[in-house]
Parts: sequence; structure tokens; C-alpha cells
Amino acid sequence: MSNQFIDLITQRRTIYAIGKNIEQSPEYLIDLIQNAIKQSPSSFNSQSSRAVILLNAENEKFWNFVKEKLKSYAKDEESAAKTAAKMDSFSAGTGTVLFFEDLDVVKGLQKQFPSYAENFPIWSEHSTAIAQFATWAALHTEGLGASLQHYNPIVDEEVHQAWDIPVNWKLRAQLVFGSIEGEAKAKEYMNDDHRFKVFK
Repeated sequence: MSNQFIDLITQRRTIYAIGKNIEQSPEYLIDLIQNAIKQSPSSFNSQSSRAVILLNAENEKFWNFVKEKLKSYAKDEESAAKTAAKMDSFSAGTGTVLFFEDLDVVKGLQKQFPSYAENFPIWSEHSTAIAQFATWAALHTEGLGASLQHYNPIVDEEVHQAWDIPVNWKLRAQLVFGSIEGEAKAKEYMNDDHRFKVFK
């Protein structure tokens, strides 16, 4: 089939080899990211997604936090070196979007609609996932590479202190991005029969 949106998201891939060789200004990227998140749907229009956009030196600062934290998890020098190299590859990028969910919004909805209370944390996860995907796709349209990481909660405390993040913001994911410096790995798809059921 031919569909512009499907073509776009088919091309969007995880890119680990990223750099700082970009043409877009910081102001343009900030506007792009903010609009991608603002236009992402959320349950009850709760708009619970929050984001911290880290560029250049601030991006490096974040990944250095992660690198230092992970040292205590390394089994030996070899694994420590591999982990450090991976964090350095993220530092090499242009920026990282830290995605949060505002738990005060979730709790407020639980109080307002008690019959749905147990679902709001789940729907909150849906909201952040959509915002993450929208941002990733938007960056792809600019010719930028990205990968979605999850080093929360091991650096939550450092992040909240370093960037004065409200305590009710819960870190959910980190989207690191930059210029594409290497190709994505080949992607394999499971058989459709294992994923879909269609009745008509």
C-alpha cells in the first residue's frame, strides 16, 4: 500500500550512531519537540506529559550522570568500559528529551472520576508513549536519528536536583537524538498471522 504517514513511520528507525552535525537551530528543535508533544492525544485531554529538553552541554551532563551511576552496576572492567562507551555515544548526540508524566494530574483524575481510578495510571502511560512516538517521528522528518532509552529510575534523583524538576513529575523515558552517523540495523517482522485477527 502507499500512504504518506505509513511511509514515514516505516522509515523511522532506531539510530545509535548519532552526532552534532545538524542544520537546525536550537530554537527550531525546541519548537518542533514542544509542538509534537502538544499535539499528542491524551486520555480526557489530561495533557499529563511533561518534557525537559536538554541540548549540547546539558545533554552531555545528563549522560555523564547515567555513566557515573552505572559504574556501580558493572560486573567487571570490560562491562564497565562497554557501558561507558555506550553512554558516550549518547553524549555525542545533539540532545535528549526527558519524558515525564505529571502524577498530580493522574491523581486529580482519579479523584474526579473514581470509577475509572485504576485506569488513569495506565492511560497516563499511553499518553507518554504517544508523545514519545510523535516526537521521534517529528525528529525523523528533519533527517535526524534517535533512540529511545530507559535509564529511569536509577538517575531520577540526580535529574530532579540538577534541573529543578517538580517532585510530581515522574521520569518515564529518554529520547536521545542527533545527526545520523551510521545506518540502522535491519528490522525483521513477525508473521502477520501471529499479530492480527481480522473479522469482516
